[in-house]
Amino acid sequence: MTITLVKSPYGRKPNQAKTLKALGLNKVGDKKTYDQVNDALMGQINTVKHLLKVEE
Repeated sequence: MTITLVKSPYGRKPNQAKTLKALGLNKVGDKKTYDQVNDALMGQINTVKHLLKVEE
């Protein structure tokens, strides 16, 4: 699974900015690949899904 940050976290709620930082996404265009998907990761993605592009 690859997630890409497509919108800026600027002006968002603090918990959303912290979630993006925990995912390792700091700048627009940053990509992160995960081999294993678990419930905790899916919860983080659901928190900021409006800022991400998720590819299987």
